[in-house]
Amino acid sequence: MKRSALLLLFISLGVVGCAGTPGPQYSSATRSLLRLSLDEQLQVYRRIEEVYPTRVVKRGAKVRELPVASTQLQPRITWRGTTYEDVNAFMQVARFSGLLVIHDGEIVLERYAFDRKPEDRWTSFSVAKSVTAILLGAAIQDGYIQSLDEPVTKYVPQLAGSGYDGVNIRQLITMTSGVKWNEDYADPNSDVARASSWPGEPGMNPLVSYMRRLPSEAKPGTKFVYKTGETDMAGLLVANAVGKGLAEYLSEKIWQPYGMERDAIWMVDRGGAERGGCCMSVTLRDYGRLGLFMLEGGKAGEKQVIPEWYLQEATTNQIKPPAEGSYGYFWWIHDDGYAAYGIFGQQIRISPQEKLIVVLNGAFPTADDDDLSQAEEAVWQGVREALKTQHGS
Repeated sequence: MKRSALLLLFISLGVVGCAGTPGPQYSSATRSLLRLSLDEQLQVYRRIEEVYPTRVVKRGAKVRELPVASTQLQPRITWRGTTYEDVNAFMQVARFSGLLVIHDGEIVLERYAFDRKPEDRWTSFSVAKSVTAILLGAAIQDGYIQSLDEPVTKYVPQLAGSGYDGVNIRQLITMTSGVKWNEDYADPNSDVARASSWPGEPGMNPLVSYMRRLPSEAKPGTKFVYKTGETDMAGLLVANAVGKGLAEYLSEKIWQPYGMERDAIWMVDRGGAERGGCCMSVTLRDYGRLGLFMLEGGKAGEKQVIPEWYLQEATTNQIKPPAEGSYGYFWWIHDDGYAAYGIFGQQIRISPQEKLIVVLNGAFPTADDDDLSQAEEAVWQGVREALKTQHGS
């Protein structure tokens, strides 16, 4: 898209600041990231820093190399009753802009579509939740947070007197707080839609202002309800505990020491805080490096960034009885591993036993659809079958 056309798009989204304003600003006209057209998705997802207020996660001086395997994978992907021999053709139909497969530490498949290049970032939506879980673990390792059994109100005191009284950090990060929430992406009146545009009140982060008004509907620890608002709250909790923003802390703990190849971008809320539940923008390979960080035990170099016990708990089911799917600490749990998922086709899926990481970035027509989710599963199964064939098992 030409620069002039892109500028017109930003004006239509209501996010171009006035003369002298440093970068995009939220306004009453700012369009939700959930409401973009198909063409807008392909433009905005790769450059949200030009459209929405963000902060930079700075990379360091060194880059961790990702070796490319001598033999590349050629998976057959079956979806909607059609088997695709050509991965590129499948990506066009399913609207995936990036696919990366790392096996045993080497890249065995890397593809891009829709004019995306390797240096292009792509927004993650809820994959950021799992990154927030990593930073919470880092805050525990660094001694900023003493225990998951501490009350949420210790670190976000403005929630005192709300439905979060009696809710501890463990219940927050397993989404079992008992606080009522509606995550319907198609409903403009749902909590997930309204919370991001809530004007707030003086002296208080707008999200905290919104969340403290929500009623409790169940005893803490007894009911799982998926809540983006609570991952945003977890991000604020971590930032308050460590005394710095999530972007800066992530740069210090992972982006620089682990050797990410490009700065990442993290969208901020109307109060200027990084959103713990959404919208990091990262290159495909750096998403893969995040998967390797997890697969290698939560270490950057020889330094343990998150406690080993925390990593084990975060990536195993903590919901009893299991809800729709199994859930750890902002990670989805599978029989063969665990995954970070984001709407519109984003994922980092990891199988420790197979030493396998599959990263997908997409621009699905709808946020959350079973048929489209099957496209992600089809990639996972196609990759695993191709590896078995390649290794003769």
